[in-house]
Order: sequence, then structure tokens, then C-alpha cells
Amino acid sequence: MNSRVVLATGLTSVLVGGITLAAVAKPDPAPAAGVPKAGAASALSGPEGEKFFAEQVRPLLEQKCVSCHSGEKPQGDLRLTTRAALLKGGVSGPAAIAGQPGKSLLISAINFQGRRMPPQGQMAPKDIATLTRWVALGMPWPAGEHASLEPKAEHGPPQVNEKTKQFWSFQPVRRPAVPAVKMKAWVRNPIDAFVLKRLESEGLKPNPTASRATLIRRAYYDMLGLPPTPEEVQAFLNDKSPNAWEKVVDRLLASPQYGEKWGRHWLDLVRFAESNSYERDGTKPNAWRYRDYVIRSFNEDKPYDQFVTEQLAGDELSPRTPERLIATGYYRLGIWDDEPADPLLALYDDLDDIANTTGQTFLGMTIGCARCHDHKIDPMPQKDYYRFLAFFSGVRRYGVRSHESVEAASLRSIATEEEKRMHRERVAPLLAENARKIQAVEDRLLPDLTPVEKEEWRNPFARFDIAAKRVPKLLSRRDLGDYRRLLEERRRLQRSEMTDLPMALCVTEERQPRETFVLLRGNPHAKGDPVEPGFLSVLTPPQPRVVPAAHGDTSGRRLALAQWIASRENPLTSRVMVNRVWHYHFGRGLVKSTSNFGFQGDKPTHPELLDWLADRFSSPATVSVASNRAGQGKGQLTIDNSQLSIVNSRSGAEFKTGFGWRLKPLHRLILLSNTYKMSSQAQPAALKKDPENDLLWRFDMRRLQAEEVRDAILAVNGSLNPKMWGPSFYPDIPADVLAGQSRPGENWGKSSPEEQRRRSVYIFVKRSLMTPIIASFDGPETDFTCPNRFSTTQPTQALGMLNSEWTNEQAHVLAEYLRKHAGDDTAAQVKLALWRVTQREPTPKEIERGVNLIRDLQKEDGKKPEEALQAFCVVALNLNEFLYLD
Repeated sequence: MNSRVVLATGLTSVLVGGITLAAVAKPDPAPAAGVPKAGAASALSGPEGEKFFAEQVRPLLEQKCVSCHSGEKPQGDLRLTTRAALLKGGVSGPAAIAGQPGKSLLISAINFQGRRMPPQGQMAPKDIATLTRWVALGMPWPAGEHASLEPKAEHGPPQVNEKTKQFWSFQPVRRPAVPAVKMKAWVRNPIDAFVLKRLESEGLKPNPTASRATLIRRAYYDMLGLPPTPEEVQAFLNDKSPNAWEKVVDRLLASPQYGEKWGRHWLDLVRFAESNSYERDGTKPNAWRYRDYVIRSFNEDKPYDQFVTEQLAGDELSPRTPERLIATGYYRLGIWDDEPADPLLALYDDLDDIANTTGQTFLGMTIGCARCHDHKIDPMPQKDYYRFLAFFSGVRRYGVRSHESVEAASLRSIATEEEKRMHRERVAPLLAENARKIQAVEDRLLPDLTPVEKEEWRNPFARFDIAAKRVPKLLSRRDLGDYRRLLEERRRLQRSEMTDLPMALCVTEERQPRETFVLLRGNPHAKGDPVEPGFLSVLTPPQPRVVPAAHGDTSGRRLALAQWIASRENPLTSRVMVNRVWHYHFGRGLVKSTSNFGFQGDKPTHPELLDWLADRFSSPATVSVASNRAGQGKGQLTIDNSQLSIVNSRSGAEFKTGFGWRLKPLHRLILLSNTYKMSSQAQPAALKKDPENDLLWRFDMRRLQAEEVRDAILAVNGSLNPKMWGPSFYPDIPADVLAGQSRPGENWGKSSPEEQRRRSVYIFVKRSLMTPIIASFDGPETDFTCPNRFSTTQPTQALGMLNSEWTNEQAHVLAEYLRKHAGDDTAAQVKLALWRVTQREPTPKEIERGVNLIRDLQKEDGKKPEEALQAFCVVALNLNEFLYLD
């Protein structure tokens, strides 16, 4: 490895232990041919100006700008079709100021200073010089019929070409320099610098820091999905050390509840459910193991590239471990039609579900839109879709019809050799005894069989019917019943390895991958040209390197796909995941369309920040660098609190550059930023200029998600069961809700009260029967990948929180908790209840109001003291401050 490491930082060159950190400056581009030189007049008009515009400027605006900035709803309310519209500008003000390119947003945007236009990629230097000189010369523009521009018409789906390959999300991830800002004291780490740079460019300031009580509540729900206890809040308020906030963040990242909260986000993306949908909505055996795998992976901070590879091809890795097999349960989470009218179509529907989920979840691309024709929006020909589908062409269907077919296609043993040996030793004598008893019965039957029956006897499933014909001649009805039980016992013992030993729901493959064709209009009965596995061509990818797995029962195709997706050379994977993390922290991504990074997706509000984070996330955590100056002493350099350091010694240097695909350092960087710690209060000027908060001048409020509402109620009343792992539990569901199924109550179990107090991530997820409180508060869609949860306001939410049997039961538990910990003092009960519900100390007025409510319920409504206290608890659990985070 080279002994010299050069970083483009915008700083003066620094020499540390023989390693140089140097600034790199770009030369100014030379003017293009035909562009008036800098020494020309300060303004240009008349025929000469119109000619310059027509030949040099107009083609650039029409090709690069007008397609987005024209029509009824132009991007940013900015039209570039006329000179007047350009001078008027959009939501950010005038796009250009005649004669002043240095103050013109158009010129800063095409130079990728702040905004980055056009989004497909930066213009050539000569084109930038042309537009810069045009503005400097007063923006000459023709009058009359040629005064309005029109976007160049493009017919048909976008093609894969050099132009479309320049789209922003298809470009390699590069780490930009951290920008310089005016309010240097506000910058806690590079995130703040990128955010503040945009705010300052728009004349805005960031909100002040939220209160400590607000921050700790925000962080607990954000990272754990649970509220802090009053004791935890008070400890933080009393901690005056400079690293008090860091200690809170580190404690949250180390908590096992972190995996339960952030694992739930991932389960939304992969459409996790434990049933198959359709009329029968049968149970997926052992699907809970995949859920536990996800939670453990987040808690262990498993590198994301490894996490991706295990799910897509864990069974093709060596060694093949139980954990890796469980990870491939990813392929079995979708819906399954167990009785399709067209089996071939059902197969391709299943494969399409896998391809589409994989494309959106890992790559942020709507690959499924190219199943029937070339993608209408993105440069993705139909052939690309089927080349991508070919990676999954060996995957067996989940099952054919019966439960036994599901076991054969989708279950594998994850038992240890010792567990298998002990099982065989236990079952062998039982099978032998069973065989002896069956033989005793059949010895009485065999001499009596006709020649035809002797042929039928070869089928084990026909033997009982043949035996039944010998009643009462050779067998009594009791003998026949015993024979039936013996046959059933034999089948149970023979299948006992499947039922008694741990099994994983996982992917399996056919002996040979199916040949893949382009299907005309997506019809599997209309085959077009054959295709081989291949990656999305618009990304200019390498050829897949497919190597069959060493164990010989998989093709190696899925591993080739996984390795490409999880590669740093893939420009989408790290951007998409970093953006998801940002979305779950802030309520919106830097790219709002978190699963669509294509042409119709939203453009990043902070593209440099997105790339800086994506590069940091996917960069190796440590790179060893050989020293070029022997005997150099130890030294350390830290830049912008971003954990970039160099340590040099005689043996070399340790160069820490990134997070190595780990999420916890990314979380930590975000939570320690001042951007995360801003309050949500309104600023009139900022609201007017940026009502949607795209510039991140404040922290957005949010309502608790469905699981957080339920879990917080259990946490507040002190009954939450912290048990982790294992099979899911079944909450009690009202009979009228169960009656809404096609088969009321089928496959819905009964769990103990203790089990029902576990966290919501462990609820059995049945596609046709969502738990009412989860459904009311916008739980996830389970038939398809769910990148964003809705946050609706509807009557069933308030009605359920006030009147449902479950909420009133939990209010009763809370009332019991208050009596136990606050005695019979009504004011103390109210104070403790409000502390636990709002995670802050209530004011005297709030306490007084609660005491008056309890008193009035007793005096005016005739309620007993315990009934009045329970009613107050119902009200407390319905406070907006309980349901919303500031």
C-alpha cells in the first residue's frame, strides 16, 4: 500500500508522521469557442446578443434545464422558459441577476455549490463558462416568437445511454469536502456543516437546541421505541458533565431494545409476516426465527454488507451455518397462493415479488415496473428486468399445495449433530415398537388380499382402506381404530425430526436454474429471447461472476448478485441505506422517496451530505498504511470531531476512514449532531420561506408509531414484559374482529397474559388479522415492501384509545401502579402518572387539573375512588403529549 495518503480537504497541506494531508484546487475552466471573452463589454444586446443566445445558450437551457423547470408545476416553482420568469425565480428567489453571475443561483447550482443542477450530472466546464458569461453580459434574450423556450421532446421510455448514466444516483459515491460556514460554533460534526451551509445560503438560521427533557424522550423513542423512566430523565437533567448527552447516546446504542426498534424498521421493508395471505392465510412455520435474526444483527452491529449478503445468499456462503440459513428466510416472507389457477403465472408472480422487493429495498429502484415492458420512467429495458430475475431463477417455490410440500421446499434442519444423534436414539425404539404392532395387524390381513389388493397394498396410504374392508371378518372396529392410530403414530415419528428439532424457514433451489426468457407483456406463456443473469446496465456494472456453491446444491447466482449489491462500487446501496437511517431519525429522508432513487423519485435536499455519509458508511473502518519515515514517534490527528484519525508508529500507520458498513457509528454521528438536537418550534420567517422544512432548520414533530403506542402504554403502567426471542405471541382480539376473517379465528392461538405483555415486535403477524391497535395507528403493509408508514388521523384511533377493552385494562393496571407507588394521596398519584406519561415533571397547574378531574368524577358521577383514578389514567394515556414527540 502507498505510504502517502492524500486527502482533498480544502485545508493547507499538513504533514503528520510522514503522511501528507493536502488540498486540491481545480483550475477555472477556459471559455468555450465562440463565447465572448472576459474583456468584452459588460452588456451584450441586439443581433450579436441574440445570436450568442440562440447558438450557445438556448441549446443548453433546453437540453439541461427546461424539462424540469417548465409546465404547470415546475420544480421549485421555477420556470426557465422566459427571461422574465428566470429573473422572477421560484421559492428560493431570483434564479439569476443580470450582470452578476457571482450572485446568481443558476450559476452556483451548475457549479454544484449548494444545489446541484442538473441532477443528471454536472455540465461540462465549457457549458458552465457559457452560462456564466451569458449572465455576466446581461442575459441577452430574443423578443417575439422566439422569446419562450420549450423542453426537447423525448419519445418513449428513457434509454440507457451516456446521458441517462449521468443521473445523480447512478454516479459513484464520492466524499465531498466538509463546507466552511459562518456560524462555526454551531457545528458539532460534519453533518451540521452541510446543513448549516444550505441554511446560510438561504438566509436562515437553525433552531435552538431542544430542552434536555425533550431530547432524552426523543432519543429513547427514536432508538428504543420506549419512553425513558422518570429516574432516567432526572439523572440526565442532573448530569452537568460536558459528555452527558454522549453517555445517553452510547447507553441507548448498547441497549438490547435497540435491535427490537430498528429491526422493526427492516421488517417493514422486507414485508415480514408469518402467514401466506389469500383465503386460507396459512401459517409460515418458524418465520419468527428470521425476525430474531434481524434483531440480533442490529444489536450486534453486523456490517450491512454482510447483512445483505446473508439474506440474499447465506446458504451459498461457506460454512453454511444455522444463522445464514435463517437469514435466507427473506425469500419466504411474501404472500403465497397455495391453489393458483395458473401455476406458471403464480411462479413468476413469486419471482417478481422477490425481484421487486430486492430492487426497492437494497437498491432503491422500482425494478418491477419493467416486467411487462421497458420501464416508462427509468432507463431500464425489459431485458434488464429478466436478467435481474435470472439470479433467482433457481429458487424453488415456497410450496405446491400441502404443508408437506412446504416442509420439503422451505424448511431445513438447523439442529446440531449432537441434537440429531440424541433424537435418533430416542425415536428409534419407538419406531421399532410401532413397526412391530403394525406388522402384527398386517400379518392377519395379507393372506386375505386379492391380487388387485396386493398391488394396491404397495401404496402405504391405501392400506387403511383395504383393512377397513376386513371388518368384522378379520378385524373388530376397535382393532381398526388401533390400526389407524398406529399408522398416524408412525407418520408422526417419521416426521418428528421436522417437528421436534429446530428447523429454519429458508430458501432452497432446483437442481438446475430454470432457463430465463424475456416474457412478452410479462406473460410466462409467451417467451421471447433467452437471457443470462446480469446487473442493471445503466450502472455500467461488471459481468456477474457466478461460481456454483461448494456443497453443490445451489448455482451461486444469488451470491454473485449479493456481492455486487454489497459492493462499494455499487453507487446505490450505501446511499439508499444511509438515507433510510436518516429517514427513520428525522421523519423524512434526504431523498424523500426512500425506495425510489430513479428519475421520478425525489432529488436529494442535501446531495453533498448524502454522499459524505454514504462514503463514510461504506468506507473501511481501518486501513493500514506503511510508514515512509522510520523511527517517527506516535501522533494523532482529529478533524471536525468526525473520528478521522491517523496514528503513526515504527511499524506503520492506522488510517481510520469510515464505519465499515456499521450502523451504530452512523447513529452516533447523527444523534451527536446539533442538527438532531434542534427544537421543533416554529420560526415565522423560516416557515414562510421553507414551510416543509426541506432545509432542516428545525426538528419535525412526529406521532408515535403503532408499536410505540402499545409498548409505551405497557411501559408506563409498569407491566411490560422484556422477554426477547422465540415464537410470537397472540394478543386477545375481540370476537367481532375475528369474525371478519374468511375463516374466523383460524390459526389464531391463545397466549398467556404474561406473554401478551411482550413488545409489539413479537406479535404474531397474520396478514388477514392485524391487531386492532396496530391497525388503527397505521401499522405496516405486509403484502409489499413498506418503506414509509402513513400517519393518519381517524376516529377509530380516539375511539379505541378511549373505549377499547384493552386500553381500559391497561389504565386499570396503571391505576394499581399509582396506588402502589404513590399511596392514597391523589396529588401524588396524578403527579406520578403525568411524569410517566409525558417523561417530564408536571406543573402545579397540571397536577391541580388532574386532582379536580378525579374529585369531580367521584362527586358528580358517583364513581368510587379507584374507578375515578382509572378514568383519569384513560385520559392521561390520551394526552397529545403522550402520543406526539416534540
